[in-house]
Amino acid sequence: MQLFSFLLIYPLIWFVSRLPFKLLYIASDILYFILYHVISYRKKIVMYNLKLVFPKKTDIERKNIAKLFYSHLCDIILESLKSINIKIDDMKERFKFTNIEVVKDLEKRNKSINMMLAHYNSWEWGFILQEYTSHKTIGIYKKLNNKYFDRLVKRSRARYNTFLVTTKEAISVLTQNKENGLLTINGFAADQSPKLNKAFHWNNFLGVKVPVHTGAEMLAKKLDIPVVFFSVNKIKRGYYEATFKTITETPNDFKDYEITDKFFKLVENQIKQAPQYYLWTHKRWKYAEN
Repeated sequence: MQLFSFLLIYPLIWFVSRLPFKLLYIASDILYFILYHVISYRKKIVMYNLKLVFPKKTDIERKNIAKLFYSHLCDIILESLKSINIKIDDMKERFKFTNIEVVKDLEKRNKSINMMLAHYNSWEWGFILQEYTSHKTIGIYKKLNNKYFDRLVKRSRARYNTFLVTTKEAISVLTQNKENGLLTINGFAADQSPKLNKAFHWNNFLGVKVPVHTGAEMLAKKLDIPVVFFSVNKIKRGYYEATFKTITETPNDFKDYEITDKFFKLVENQIKQAPQYYLWTHKRWKYAEN
């Protein structure tokens, strides 16, 4: 069944990945109409999340945010498919870094990096970072249920010499890299909700108390790795700029969960400035405390 699903959907993925950008965004507009106006994809979840974290906004204001979000979401979906075949030079033109010297400085001092980021703007195209550093780039991710799509995602990332490591493998792989003296940039999309039985810390995120992932901080302390926040802004449709902000080079100087809290405060500031670029379709606040 997994192979059948893959064979059924892959031709469409391949077709989208070959579209020129002008047609890609026409397709995105069509997809937006379908997701928002026709099938109302996860609209109840989106509106619940927006009402929970923005209680002072009017219904009209929240609806406008939702519409902008769905439009952006469709761009992100198709851009991620485009990355399967996009040329490296095109990616560099569309995804730039404002202060790559932050990474270069840590690189010169032979330090690995735990890079914390949110599902905000384009996290997919951030893999082009590997083109600017001699560090090995590793993305910590949750393995896909369909093994054929999982292989496709891994193969796509490998085009940029980025390697994916599952959350279950992260501790052993990063520890082994440390022991072998391998310098790495370890990417953690750390803003989503953990399972309750794995929740060690709760944070007041956008005014709501929720459980948060703490793995990036835990591994930074265990392996003495600097922590950097990866922030992405959308300049215009199909163009992004990423900025690095060092949270700490000495993680063990911080109390437990303080680094995680600093990360969430940075994410929160991003969302407040332009909420339409956050991933509102996820059940981020499903374990929210009243």
